Amino acid sequence: MRVLLGVTGGIAAYKAALVLRLLKEEGHDVRVVPTAASLNFVGRATWEALSGHPAPTDTFEDVPSVQHVRLGQRADAVLVAPATADFLAQMAAGRATDLLGNALLATEAPVLVCPAMHTEMWNDPAVVANVATLRSRGVTVLEPAVGRLTGPDSGPGRLPDPEDIVGAFHGMVDPTPEPFSVLTVGTWGDLDGVSVVISAGGTREPIDAVRYLGNRSSGHQGFALAEAARERGATVTVVAANVTLPLGEGIGRVDVETAAQLADAVREAATEADVVIMAAAVADYRVAEASATKLKKDGDAGLTLELVQTEDVLAGLAALRREGQIIVGFAAETGDASGSVLEHGAAKARRKGADLLVVNEVGESKGFGTAANSVVMLDAAGEPVAEASGPKLAVAHAILDAIVRLR
Repeated sequence: MRVLLGVTGGIAAYKAALVLRLLKEEGHDVRVVPTAASLNFVGRATWEALSGHPAPTDTFEDVPSVQHVRLGQRADAVLVAPATADFLAQMAAGRATDLLGNALLATEAPVLVCPAMHTEMWNDPAVVANVATLRSRGVTVLEPAVGRLTGPDSGPGRLPDPEDIVGAFHGMVDPTPEPFSVLTVGTWGDLDGVSVVISAGGTREPIDAVRYLGNRSSGHQGFALAEAARERGATVTVVAANVTLPLGEGIGRVDVETAAQLADAVREAATEADVVIMAAAVADYRVAEASATKLKKDGDAGLTLELVQTEDVLAGLAALRREGQIIVGFAAETGDASGSVLEHGAAKARRKGADLLVVNEVGESKGFGTAANSVVMLDAAGEPVAEASGPKLAVAHAILDAIVRLR
């Protein structure tokens, strides 16, 4: 697909470089049109190196090709990220003051705009009116995320994470995907009134006062599930194990550190929940007796730690679930001599007793900490019922689609 990526002059422009990389990895031909102001944040060389194309800014560059019109005409889709308040005003007024503005007026392709600005600017009546005008004309305007802004400010106005932007892009260009497709973006209201509890991140089991046993889970997939469930109308609570990511407005949050703390928090939240999704990577073992002080080296001697198993939180939730309650687990697996990823996942599905088990392969540069994910969803008997791959927000919606089918 030929994608035109417009970048305007906000500090969040650096995230657009990651959006560009994700689109390129999916095989799209991306041309970047930065505004002159945006080059104060990310230089033209970056866009040209990542896209493999020139990154023009001036309407009068390459006049013989009439590129101020051709760029818009040739695009199959247009994405503007970030979009400043000034650029939203320019779009709403239909002004062609620069190359990007000209290209937008010349395109008949679907357009996704991703605003990013301070909260007060986003809530200003003029900006609200401009956004409403653009939406009335068929432009898709992505709601900004809630979180840390420039300086000490926090609130709505933050540019969403790159994988979330690409997920929204997928939803715009393919609103009617095939069943189980990663491109699904869910249906607003199909989880209206549903209470969802999601665990996310990775637990840490103390060794001593400063060290711990942990894993590489970033919490991105669990947080994507929370955002997707909220978009579909659910009341969402996240039990976050050592995750520093921000959550959108209206999502409850309980922060924990260890497997035991996570188990207690999830059990308490699950008492009133309709759906419980255990997306966190919970440690299988903890140190039998953690030291209250830092362990010191003693010459050349090694260190032996006694490990004991932690509680099987997922199996416990499945055994105690109420009638009608749906329990979903995650299995981060690697293949080995005794079986493949799916074989290990199927055995775990039968052993845990959850309604749905989401299996993904993990390892170096796979699953944990990556922008994309690839999963297979198994039923309680270990049989595949759906699969999805792509940005984690899109995968989250595919998982929620499978949950909706269980209700």
